[in-house]
Amino acid sequence: MPASGPARPTLHFTGPLDLPATAALWTQTLNAARGAGGKITLDLQNVPHCDTAGATLLAVAEARGAELRGANAEITALLARVRTARGTKAAPAIPRASNPLTDGARAAVDGLAFLGETLVAALRVPGRPRMFVLRDLLAITDEAGVRAVPLVMLLGFLMGLILAFQSSIPLRQFGAEIYVVNLVTISLLRELGPLLAAIILAGRTGSAFAAELGTMVVNDEIAAISTMGIDPVTMLVLPRLAATLLIMPGLAMLLELSGMCGMTLVMGTLGFPASAVVHQAVQAARLTDIVGGLVKASVFGAAVSVIGCRTGLGAGLGPRAVGEAATAAVVGGIFATIVLDGVFTILFYRLHL
Repeated sequence: MPASGPARPTLHFTGPLDLPATAALWTQTLNAARGAGGKITLDLQNVPHCDTAGATLLAVAEARGAELRGANAEITALLARVRTARGTKAAPAIPRASNPLTDGARAAVDGLAFLGETLVAALRVPGRPRMFVLRDLLAITDEAGVRAVPLVMLLGFLMGLILAFQSSIPLRQFGAEIYVVNLVTISLLRELGPLLAAIILAGRTGSAFAAELGTMVVNDEIAAISTMGIDPVTMLVLPRLAATLLIMPGLAMLLELSGMCGMTLVMGTLGFPASAVVHQAVQAARLTDIVGGLVKASVFGAAVSVIGCRTGLGAGLGPRAVGEAATAAVVGGIFATIVLDGVFTILFYRLHL
């Protein structure tokens, strides 16, 4: 129970500072601190322990100028985590002039810093495996991979069908319709398969990651996780990153096979049997085309996942924060995918792959 000393305003706390005690003392303590102009001392020598509610009361009083004295090691450690959690809350945004170059550079630097933080967290997982929840990994894999199969197959089939129809028109002038198979097969394996799978992932999964983590930020769940001593990157980001790395090669390959099925249907209408189409596709495709496309798909998936999680964890406060985070995740994921595709194209060209 707090009591004031005559010489210097001092509040002496006795007993555990748990949730019921904090609720009873919250108004009295802050009013005393406000009445003393913040020049007040909180004596915690007779407090054996406190929970996060009590630590929050102490942190708020301390932020208003109060001085803490006599806290034991347990209370000091918990108070430090509460200070860190309260400090992670975003301050109200200050309107400023928008500069696309500056904003893009700042976003790139923030993304690289978050990527480094994610890699460090991945290296530390063997030392604290309980923070990496396998159940979350399986649930995310099901949501982002298995449930995306119908959309991926439909898009791949239509893309192969459209490419075959469009390319058969000019090749018919030279009597070379059979080479439609070469064109569509190489296009799907090297470029369109990984690229379209990444765009689907950005629209379905990247936005979902940003919205989910952004909602947790708005509801102060991320701050609560940090207060409990749990690394949000290890617990929330790594399962999502691992899931996308697992599913993206499969989604890309499924899209490519569906596209070839659509191409085979068109070639059948042009008078070519399925056996001839398969033989021509096997001759056109190389192992480097397949492996290169799968590597692209994995890198694209990692980029979309990291951008979605980074955007969600960096969401601001307010009713529009979650929607803005989801939009930024989709735009950033697609933009990063196209940039990385250009880098891979130049790299493969220089390496003659």
